[in-house]
Amino acid sequence: MKQSSNRYRRVGLLAALAISAAIGAAARGAPATEPRIDAARLQETLERLSVFGRPAGGSFADGVSRVAYSDADVAGRGYAMELMRAAGLDPHVDAAGNITGTRAGSDASLKPIIIGSHIDSVPHGGNFDGQVGSMSAIEVVRALSDHHVRTRHPIEVTLWSNEEGGPIGSSAVVQPIAPEILDRPFNGVRMRDGLSKIGGDPDHIAQAQRAPHSFHAYIELHIEQGAVLDKASIPIGVVDGIVSIDEYDVEVHGFANHAGTTPMDQRHDALLAAAKIVEAMREITTRSPGRQVGTVGRFEVLPNAPNVIPGLVKLSVEFRDLSDTKIAALGAEAAARLQQIAADTGTQVTMTRALHDVPALADVRIQREIEAAAKSLGLATLHLPSGAGHDAQNLAQLGPMAMIFIPSVGGISHSPKELSRWSDVANGADVLLRTVLRVDRSSL
Repeated sequence: MKQSSNRYRRVGLLAALAISAAIGAAARGAPATEPRIDAARLQETLERLSVFGRPAGGSFADGVSRVAYSDADVAGRGYAMELMRAAGLDPHVDAAGNITGTRAGSDASLKPIIIGSHIDSVPHGGNFDGQVGSMSAIEVVRALSDHHVRTRHPIEVTLWSNEEGGPIGSSAVVQPIAPEILDRPFNGVRMRDGLSKIGGDPDHIAQAQRAPHSFHAYIELHIEQGAVLDKASIPIGVVDGIVSIDEYDVEVHGFANHAGTTPMDQRHDALLAAAKIVEAMREITTRSPGRQVGTVGRFEVLPNAPNVIPGLVKLSVEFRDLSDTKIAALGAEAAARLQQIAADTGTQVTMTRALHDVPALADVRIQREIEAAAKSLGLATLHLPSGAGHDAQNLAQLGPMAMIFIPSVGGISHSPKELSRWSDVANGADVLLRTVLRVDRSSL
């Protein structure tokens, strides 16, 4: 009898400890049991979204052309707003065409946590770029409601407009879009007319601006669009930042002459010099360890005739890396090598920087929360940079930013063959959900 009584006392003590732990967690704003997203529901929303812009008679596997300001974009945005309303959000469209819905927090004095991405696509694109982050952000809010979890901070779900053509919507929250940009044609219409079509207000686009430090954190889930995670079989990428870009316009001036009558040793062949430049750019980029990349992506040969020695070649040279210093050094080395190639080939070479994008570094405190969220789900992580641009790079100018990547099968993106496994999509959404909860409890 005494042994039985002791056992009852131990059971009672364990129950009391469990209740105490739950009360303590609630007092800290942490749910006793962390919620999970509904993977089947998330997949369904992505499949239903894919209908808007799908080729006639096609399927999900045929990709999507939901280019900003198109009828498909308007329809897809309408569907997304329906989902937001079903999740208890009251979506509105700002002057830049961004769609935002807010879930109230328990403390009205706290700044919001923003999550989201975009749903517009490139022509003949895939069904995961941007769309995974957007639908997952809505699913996070639905999961919080399903599990009756109220966060301290408000949660803002934002779907940014025209990411693929700018990004326009997220740029406008940093500073107004210049009138000359709004007057440019995009997808067959003036950009300002496209903005009006999706509910924006191009004449008052400055109203879309946000003040610096006006949010607690911005967290974006996205597909990697590369093959690093897929090759490593790592389910979650912790993004260190969005790379800096230096793009140069290069012109090689030779002498156009008759291809049949000019001896080989008397030629000033601009294309020969340009070919050496292509090879040199790869050698310069790969000489030292790191994740820097260099690309010659545009090539124009003049007069481009089979019986004329090329007299002029125009090409682009681009370097990307998280370090401004590194790509500046690559550019300086490239300039020196170009002059050596010019001397060796009897040509003249000019190199002019046409673009410089500064890096957008992720907030290390949010990165730690992403790692902890993934660990709590038993998911391995890998740190990596984003070689592509994202809306997050604009939000980083205003407050703490971080990104979560999931694998892209084969590293394919901007293609109908773009694919992320449904299990990886669900993992990414769960990590986003738990990161939001952890960031909600943190002071950053």
